[in-house]
Amino acid sequence: MDVRYPGLDVDGDVLYVSVRSQRMYHVRGRMIQQEYIISTSSKGLGQVQDSYRTPAGLHYVRERIGEGLPPWSVIKERVCTGELADSCRDTAADLITSRILWLSGMESGLNKGGQVDSYDRWIYIHGTADECSLGDPSSHGCIRMRNRDVIALFDKIPVGALVVIYDN
Repeated sequence: MDVRYPGLDVDGDVLYVSVRSQRMYHVRGRMIQQEYIISTSSKGLGQVQDSYRTPAGLHYVRERIGEGLPPWSVIKERVCTGELADSCRDTAADLITSRILWLSGMESGLNKGGQVDSYDRWIYIHGTADECSLGDPSSHGCIRMRNRDVIALFDKIPVGALVVIYDN
């Protein structure tokens, strides 16, 4: 059965995050375009504010930040600091680098509204200075990617693209 949701373009860009395999798949027109090695939270899945967990469920890209920044640019509170990060040097800082795809939840009570709101929690898909940890759960809740990968993905993914995060 082909399920359709009003306002949701399942034939458009979809990012599918597999927490179990630490991979993200870019799907367009129901065909896998690219597979990426990622890192989700070291604490696992979870929805609650300040839990430092990756929220599950349906999301969409609400904002895109960092267009045109040099690779490895450090972004703090969604503003470029002017610094460039060094790969795998300061792993505890959980630096956000290169680009941000800021996610908004679509499921009330699960990842939208109140203490579980992914957008208010600042849940992003972003580049990381800690590329050495990719493939293992190691983030503080966001979805980390290689800088070259997040830059290439950013150039393809529009605001409104669906993002699906599950533990499978």
